[in-house]
Amino acid sequence: MKEVNLKNLAITAVIGIALWFCPIPEGVTPDAWHLFAIFVSTILGIILKAAPMGTMCMLAVGLTAFFQLLAPGDPGKSIALSLSGFGDKVIWLIGISFFIARGFIKTGLGNRIAFLFIRAFGKSTLGLAYGLGLADLVLAPAIPSNTARGGGIIYPIMKSMAMNFGSDATKPETHKKLGSFLTLNCYYMNLIASSMFLTGTASNPMCQKFAADMGINISWMSWAAAGFVPGLVAFILTPIVLYKIFPPELKKTGDAPKVAAEKLREMGKLSISEILMLMTFVILLALWITGDLFSIDATTTAFIGLAILLLTSVLTWDDVKAEKGAWDTIVWFAVLVMMASSLNKLGFIGWFSDLVKGKMGDMDWHYAFPIIVIVYFFSHYIFASATAHVAAMYAALLGVGVSLGVPPVLLAMMLGFMGSIYGTLTHYGHGPAPVFFGSGYVELKSWWTYGLIIGVMLLAIYLVVGTSWMSLIGAF
Repeated sequence: MKEVNLKNLAITAVIGIALWFCPIPEGVTPDAWHLFAIFVSTILGIILKAAPMGTMCMLAVGLTAFFQLLAPGDPGKSIALSLSGFGDKVIWLIGISFFIARGFIKTGLGNRIAFLFIRAFGKSTLGLAYGLGLADLVLAPAIPSNTARGGGIIYPIMKSMAMNFGSDATKPETHKKLGSFLTLNCYYMNLIASSMFLTGTASNPMCQKFAADMGINISWMSWAAAGFVPGLVAFILTPIVLYKIFPPELKKTGDAPKVAAEKLREMGKLSISEILMLMTFVILLALWITGDLFSIDATTTAFIGLAILLLTSVLTWDDVKAEKGAWDTIVWFAVLVMMASSLNKLGFIGWFSDLVKGKMGDMDWHYAFPIIVIVYFFSHYIFASATAHVAAMYAALLGVGVSLGVPPVLLAMMLGFMGSIYGTLTHYGHGPAPVFFGSGYVELKSWWTYGLIIGVMLLAIYLVVGTSWMSLIGAF
């Protein structure tokens, strides 16, 4: 299979060259504009799938260094700055957390947690939906790869449950019996859980980094405190609403707890590796929650967790080397963060913010705030990657909002939450989407229709409940 689409790569190159040579706006330095041209080309290439994300990002590094955009006249410093993203602590938080996620999957602890919730809540279809959602929620703080969490742990169990109740993915006439409802619900619950914790999905620390570049401090605990109430409301309402508008034919799943109990019996007692994984999980949570008190940041905590897993042989170095998804993510996250941060340092984000502010006039921030969030949410239709969307628009829209007087922490958090829940809109909108959509339980039209309905509901919950809650706790 060819990795490079020459037609789309040519389109990307033409647009990039056109941007490069077009007149530079007043107030923008040539280096900032040329870096912007490379950045736009990289994002466009990712959207069009002109080449793998890693390939596009390596091209960006090469071009940035070749033209010495970050350090004119100093080739050595230019390449060092082009690679500076790899030294960013946020990148390593994301990468290491992928390795920690591998520990949950390798030991079977993730599956055990899911079966425990199914055994407790799975007597009805709605209870089964909540049980699978709760499993995802419990795992979310320590597994920031929501693809690994949803696709690697929750999805196989969900599909197994659907098959056990006669909802066969290969037989369309049985899809609505149980499989269709569970597929959409598990995906939505995954996104809600992702929004509630800084370490819930890989793009959240990216938001934290861009906010920090603008002087807005977001810690693991402050994110969790702000996201807890709107996330909880969304978590409670989503299965009920979906159950009403997209009802499963099967209402009772009385055998689900028995199936889960049988699976737990087959797994036997907690193994030593599971106990060690559980202890590491508790240590991670404790340090993430109390890290501010001891000046221990989230990345340091992740390193401690990985070191424990390696020293106790829960993970081996071969496991770390074999986690291709982590290394791939480290590469393209580092490059996207480098370019987006450099655009801010070169003054491009400030110029863009002032430009948009001028167009919007003296609009009161109370009106500007929901407009910015809604624009960010629905623009996700054109993005096939949550990460690419965050890299392309988060910092720019945050800068615009702050310049219009929107409380910085409020907007930074709300845009961060949107980075998860806008994944409801399409079958390509977030990492786990292709896995769940690929099951075949939900046809494309239904996916987009119900995704829009649930997405609008979640958007309203976060804007109304989330804003009220953050005001109540003094976040702004």
